[in-house]
Amino acid sequence: MSDFPTKARVVIIGGGAIGVSTLFHLAKKGWTDSVLLEKNELTAGSTWHAAGNCPNFSASWAVMNMQRYSLEMYRTLAEDVDYPMNYHVTGALRLGHTKQRTQEFERVASMGRYQGLQMDMLTPEEAKEYYPFLETHDLDSVLWDPLDGDIDPAQLTQAMAKGARDLGATIQRFCPATGVTQKDDNTWIVHTDKGDIECDYVVNCGGYYAARIGEWFKPYGGRDVPMVVMSHQYFLTEMIPEVEKFTKENGKKLPMIRDVDSSYYLRQDTHGLNLGPYERNCKAHWITEDDPMPEDFSFQLYPDDLDRLEWYIEDAMERVPPLGTAGVGRNINGPIPYAPDGLPLMGPMPGVKNAFEAHSFTFGIVQAGGAGKCMAEWIIDGETEWDMWAVDSRRYTAHADHDFVLQKALETYGHEYAMHFPHHQWPAGRNKKLSPNHDRLIADGAQMGAFNGWERAVWFAKDGDDTSEAATETWDREGPWTKRVKEECEAVRDSAGVIDMCGFSRYTLKGDGAAEWLRGQITGALPKVGRMNLAYFADSRGRIVTEMSIIRNGEDDFMLMTAAVAQWHDFELLWRNLPEGLELKDISSDVVTLLLSGPKSRDMLAPITDGDLSSGWLTHQKAKVAGHDVMLARVSFVGELGWEVHCPAEVAAEVYAAIREQGAVPFGMYALDALRIEKGYRTWKGDLSTDYTMFEGGLGRFVKLDKPQDFPGKAALQAEAEAGSKKGFVTLIVDAGDADAPYMSTLWKDGEVVGETTSSTWGYRVNASVALGMLRQDLTEPGTEVEVEIYGKRYKAVVQPDQPLWDPSNERIRA
Repeated sequence: MSDFPTKARVVIIGGGAIGVSTLFHLAKKGWTDSVLLEKNELTAGSTWHAAGNCPNFSASWAVMNMQRYSLEMYRTLAEDVDYPMNYHVTGALRLGHTKQRTQEFERVASMGRYQGLQMDMLTPEEAKEYYPFLETHDLDSVLWDPLDGDIDPAQLTQAMAKGARDLGATIQRFCPATGVTQKDDNTWIVHTDKGDIECDYVVNCGGYYAARIGEWFKPYGGRDVPMVVMSHQYFLTEMIPEVEKFTKENGKKLPMIRDVDSSYYLRQDTHGLNLGPYERNCKAHWITEDDPMPEDFSFQLYPDDLDRLEWYIEDAMERVPPLGTAGVGRNINGPIPYAPDGLPLMGPMPGVKNAFEAHSFTFGIVQAGGAGKCMAEWIIDGETEWDMWAVDSRRYTAHADHDFVLQKALETYGHEYAMHFPHHQWPAGRNKKLSPNHDRLIADGAQMGAFNGWERAVWFAKDGDDTSEAATETWDREGPWTKRVKEECEAVRDSAGVIDMCGFSRYTLKGDGAAEWLRGQITGALPKVGRMNLAYFADSRGRIVTEMSIIRNGEDDFMLMTAAVAQWHDFELLWRNLPEGLELKDISSDVVTLLLSGPKSRDMLAPITDGDLSSGWLTHQKAKVAGHDVMLARVSFVGELGWEVHCPAEVAAEVYAAIREQGAVPFGMYALDALRIEKGYRTWKGDLSTDYTMFEGGLGRFVKLDKPQDFPGKAALQAEAEAGSKKGFVTLIVDAGDADAPYMSTLWKDGEVVGETTSSTWGYRVNASVALGMLRQDLTEPGTEVEVEIYGKRYKAVVQPDQPLWDPSNERIRA
């Protein structure tokens, strides 16, 4: 026991691929006094039985970055750490049965090319040249990724472990962590069977045991970890003569096949095949009293349950007939953790200081390298190279109870390869947070979408409109919603509309010195008492962390508002840096925001309020509406005369009804999106992300480099102001076809990649497809023509003047 560490900078709990990669990357960044604890042998959880597939493909920009990094790292890892590994870069064929699937392939291939990955679209006939046993008669397209393949998960983990040890990091095997204690200075004691370890930071990399480990952190602000354990099966066939012959004649393995519309992968394993479906009739484990989670499930599997896979097996046999000639050699049915959306839970542990987590990886082997890199950056630097909101644990807040998580995990697993269409709303796990106006909205034809668990209207249907889920399964702009969204936008333009924005995240900040502290956190200025403004928070590199509306009630009395989905992320941005003596409180559920906007909004509000409706833009006041106390804020996210009516939740239904009775037309989130983009207003984690600096994002007017406070990112922004920005924010009018540009669509000029879109939709007031995006600085002049790639086709896009497309002088807003 003399060599047992009693002090460390970081303690990682869990010795799978993710935990070991985190240790390896911490050591690579110089934090070698880090310790990893594993209760059994390394890989004993999900890692040892993982299939080890290694795709670049992902429809998520952040996840593709993570996987791309992993595969680049794996290709040299054996040599880098002097540890042999079985890593087969076989390439992979992704099969598309429909036009919609082909469009998805084209989009991801474009994203891949932007990131330096070559992904090629093949005809079905061309695919047979790569895989001669493939039946292609019913295929629409095939995507070829030459860098796809498979790796031995145990060897990968051991290679990273060797690399970590060689750099000086410590791994304690057969050393179960038994609990944690946080000290008054927010450092930790991690308890183990071998003794205690004092450390600055602790990381939950517990895999499918992460929720149990998460319980230890509840006394220190933690929450129920939003994950469940799913059963995933794949089986290995006996030897297949045709496969063996192909390998011997060609000197290589067959490429992997992913028949994503049938929901399985098929790859060569020795001289047989490995078939792994994601079945609709899937199963979660350890969720009922009669199926409790065991204390230790190391190197164990569930009983075979091949009946669940019957349809998929038969389908795969028709796709690759030699599969049907072989018997089953071995079946693997093991536990894998699932978050509600099937993406990992990574980053700062919500609610807990100096604690992090990286778990719930459904594709942990391919993501391990990139995850370790990101976690080391989060722990050491407090920020990551890429914007990682897609996998940030704080994306799930209080609505993610066990019922929600289970429903969503079953839905996600059964649709693992599903396409995520822009107007499609997944039905599981809904109605977790409801506005007081919910029933009224439904009665008015509202089609709902979930925003941080809150149900909001996205559009309002009328009798005869197709509101089926199937109608939304398209990448095209047009659908049953199109006519209604246009009508909603026109009502806001010509009269007035109202939208229930329940779930806005809002916090109160009070206490002596609150104003001065806040000045040191934001890049710009605070509003005067009685006014409000937008403020931005940057990281150390001057990149955009978030945007908040600051409403100033007194010298040191503020309300801060931000996006619904940003609730925990932005609260923690404030809370983790909050000095003693200041009071920060989350009141997001206490207040409902109604946005009334349009040229007749003053006339509609006047009969039902005692407020001063002549007060100017960016003012706020206490007033009564329909006899109830509210706050009126003179702002509008849609670019028309308007007010935000902030009312206590208990009176929101009466206030909403009074506004409707005055003639306001209800509108939804699709109309809001169309209206805001015509004004160039940014969306959170679309146009506003840490992928861009404040200056690149076109937000220089919100940066005060001459103020005395040394806010985060000030030095970096000062340097950028002197040297110039590499990119610039632009508004584009796009000669789009049937679809608007999705997030991160590539911008081209003369055959070169020169930028990307960050959001796009149809603007009904300007009657054009509008995109916001980032463009190489020398191309940001108004009138410059570029091309935007939309689902594999390039369309002309023209840079617009640096002003709103709609009402560029803001006369309507200030009316």
